[in-house]
This record gives sequence, structure tokens and C-alpha cells, in this order.
Amino acid sequence: MRRGLALLLTATLALSMTACGGSKGAGTQKSEKGDGMTYAVEAGSAGEAVAKEKGFNYNSVSSQADALMEVKSGTSDAAIIDLLMAGAMIGEGTSYPDLVHTTELTSEKYGVGCRKGSDLASYINSVLADSYADGSSQEIAKKYGVQDSLLEQADSDSDVDYIKSQGKMIVGITEFEPMDYKDKDDKWIGFDADMARLVGKKLGVDVEFVVIDWDNKVMELDSKKIDVVWNGMTLTDEVTKSMECTNAYCNNAQVVVEREK
Repeated sequence: MRRGLALLLTATLALSMTACGGSKGAGTQKSEKGDGMTYAVEAGSAGEAVAKEKGFNYNSVSSQADALMEVKSGTSDAAIIDLLMAGAMIGEGTSYPDLVHTTELTSEKYGVGCRKGSDLASYINSVLADSYADGSSQEIAKKYGVQDSLLEQADSDSDVDYIKSQGKMIVGITEFEPMDYKDKDDKWIGFDADMARLVGKKLGVDVEFVVIDWDNKVMELDSKKIDVVWNGMTLTDEVTKSMECTNAYCNNAQVVVEREK
């Protein structure tokens, strides 16, 4: 009897996971205006926002990686994820060699957020400009496959004294490959992580990475729990009004990923 009940529960769970794409999220959103396809998107992401805006049918899942799994398994027709993540996670030599990215639905630029009025933003700008001029940022970009998205940097005028007095720069992040993620040794790596360390080296301070609630990033900055937000942050009007931001340093977009035909 127990075995039969366990099998029944297992079957029920499997059916419920299939109904929502097998991932934790907001479920399936249906629309009369879409193109007939169902897109997998990360709940709360820019990908979900563009799916809503365009009236697409979509499945909300826990992460962009889960969105790719939906496409691979055939649960969704396509996924909408970051162009930078697509470059690192799909195609030849990856876990998803048969997936390709097609349509670019949006255009975004990434920057670094600092406390409003902070001079750290201008300092980071100068490091970005110097590293672009000497080729070091391009070398770091090649390591993570984001070299085609780099933007040319120009030097600019210069909370730096505060950071130096503390002897460390605390970087607020979320796990987002290829910008900030952990290697097999549990060390934070990625293009943004390496560039943050470059800034720390130039400042003569240690760099500490702290995972934050992305929705509370401005509060984390203002309370000085972190010193910068450096995690593939799109420079929206809301962001630039609430933070002192650097120059844009990288292009990104929300792109459609589907099975190769």
C-alpha cells in the first residue's frame, strides 16, 4: 500500500512539473497576441519583461539556465535570455551544442553602480579606460567570451578615500555567468569579477564579493553594506537616477534561443 501511494505521489509530482515546465517559477502565461510559440524566461528578468511587452506565451522558470533546459527538453519552443549568457552557454563546445540564438529583441548596456555622488564611479571609469587602452580588459573579455560586446572606453575626470581607508572594496553581485559565478574551488570568477579585482588592485585594496537581493541593491549601496554593484547591470533610467554609474562598458540584448533547424 505504501509503495502504491508513493508511486501515485511521484506520478502526480511529475505531471505537475510538466505542467509548469519542470521548474520553479510563475507558471505559464497565455496571450492572444503572441506568435504561437511558447518561450521560457527567468521569472522577474528582463526576458520576462520583453515577453510580456510583446504579448508572447511564456513559461516563467527559476533561472536562465532552467530556460535553456526547457528548450532542450522540448517543454518550451524557445527561451529568452541574455546575449552574454547565450554566448557562454550555447553552441559548439557547450552543454547545449544544438541551440542557437536568433532574434535580438532588445538592446542594453551594462555599467557599474556606486553610491549617489560617489567619486568611485569616476575612478572605475579611469581604470576601464586604462585597461581598454592597454588591452587588458580585452584579454579578460576573451577569457569569458564577451570580447565582441566590449565598448570602447575613453578616460574621464576623476567614496575612493573611504574604500582605501577600509582596505577593501565590497562588490554586490548575484550569480550570473559569464559575468560573476563560482569555479570548482568556490572562487568568484567571470568578466565582471576579474575587472572588479583589477580596480581593487589599482586602488590597493582587497575585493570582497557579497551576494545581494537584486531588488534591494540601492539600499545595500546607501547603507554601505556594499561599495559597488557590479553584475551585468543594465543602465536603465531608474538605475542611473538612483546610483552614480560608470560609463557603459559592455553591450547586451535579450535574444531568442531555439533548436537549430
